[in-house]
Amino acid sequence: MPNITARHKMKYKFNVVFLEPVMKFLGGLEEKSREKILYNIWKSRSVNDPKLFKKLSGEIWEFRTLHNKAHIRLMAFWEKSDKHKTVVISNNGFIKKNG
Repeated sequence: MPNITARHKMKYKFNVVFLEPVMKFLGGLEEKSREKILYNIWKSRSVNDPKLFKKLSGEIWEFRTLHNKAHIRLMAFWEKSDKHKTVVISNNGFIKKNG
């Protein structure tokens, strides 16, 4: 699995840390789905796009991916204890049912 917290020349707005439940969720997905999710998270770190990263309510946010007609969501919240880097912690994932 790619390390999306690796430093690149591009400046990112935030880092992402996955908690164990999301690591298990991602590990249970097909490789193509997982790759698309990780790409969308990487992209959301530098671009404001509510199709990829959206505030739901209060402190709850979600990373959003549509892949093969499946709406995949990773729930997240902001960790604000570090003044230099705001970190989004992803703590839950699910596939949203259609209809």
